[in-house]
Amino acid sequence: MPVSTTETGAAGPAAPVDGPEPRRDFRFGVVWLAALLIVGLLLGAGGTLLAVRKAGVPGDTSPEAGFLRDMSTHHAQAVEMSMIAHAGTTDPTIVSLSADIALTQNGQVGVMQAWLRDWGLSPTGSQPTMAWMPGGQASVKNGLMPGMATPAQIDQLRKATGKDQDVQFLTLMRAHHLGGLHMAQAILDQSSNKDVTWLAGSMVTGQQSDLNLIDDLLKKAQTGT
Repeated sequence: MPVSTTETGAAGPAAPVDGPEPRRDFRFGVVWLAALLIVGLLLGAGGTLLAVRKAGVPGDTSPEAGFLRDMSTHHAQAVEMSMIAHAGTTDPTIVSLSADIALTQNGQVGVMQAWLRDWGLSPTGSQPTMAWMPGGQASVKNGLMPGMATPAQIDQLRKATGKDQDVQFLTLMRAHHLGGLHMAQAILDQSSNKDVTWLAGSMVTGQQSDLNLIDDLLKKAQTGT
């Protein structure tokens, strides 16, 4: 399945994947969205334990454990940016997109943390960030994994308003998704754990669909159409 590889921050077209599914425009209040995020974490923690195989679970330094730990951190920033955009935008498509990203990725964090607990592992490991991925440590810049926004960029997003905030969110999320896809593809190449590869595959499918929509929205913002 193709992955968009345009440079970070650019708004070039992503490869189509039959187009994103139609999104229902909706807005949660910030309190309600926060409550749904908490529920998602609890359901992820409680509802996925039975799916994990007790025999031969990944070890503390395994690629699977490293991926779950690093992707949890990566996802947490996507949730933060999406909450900011959801509260500030008046664009109904971005309202829907930001809520979808926040709820989906927060739920996936709950799943990943539940698996680590069921494997008897801590949320953090002894290895450096991205050490589970061949050549991954070289992709860490100033402590940030591929595609992650800097603290300054998050602060600018928080302070921005209107169309400026929309464009900043879409640009940052585009880079964030590309980085996340790179990580998810890497664990698919390394792991034979059916639970982990299922989750990574769902991330690839969902984020590629988001990228199609993000590229379309950025194009419209640039052309004013």
